[in-house]
Amino acid sequence: MANSDEKLELLGRSPFLAGLRRKDLEAVGRLADEVAIPAGRVLMREGETGSEFYVIIEGSVDLERGGRHVRTMGAGEFFGDIALVTERPRTATVTARTDSRMLVLGHREFHSLLDQFPAIRIAVLESIALRLRELEPDHPH
Repeated sequence: MANSDEKLELLGRSPFLAGLRRKDLEAVGRLADEVAIPAGRVLMREGETGSEFYVIIEGSVDLERGGRHVRTMGAGEFFGDIALVTERPRTATVTARTDSRMLVLGHREFHSLLDQFPAIRIAVLESIALRLRELEPDHPH
């Protein structure tokens, strides 16, 4: 697992956390648990209720919708936000493509993060808007 300086550096590299001061990154780090995920593990299933938000530190995941591969995500990207913000079922199935390290925030910690950091809230909401657009049936893949 990453030491605290490495964890802060990795957090700071994530596009949606970029621009936060060290003190703010430390607060995010305290809210999140770092976990090792083996390749092949399903992290969420489309249609299920979700209560976690993930930031990929290292490795990659595959995102599927309706059994079709939508995209591969890597370090610095995040997922799980749509279900937590909308409080609706997961919009996709996500499986670890490689052995990975991730930061995981539960429902309460995620909402605490959004409350404490308006810039993060804006980044998450912009991401959700883009992803929901990608999920529209007529969106070209």
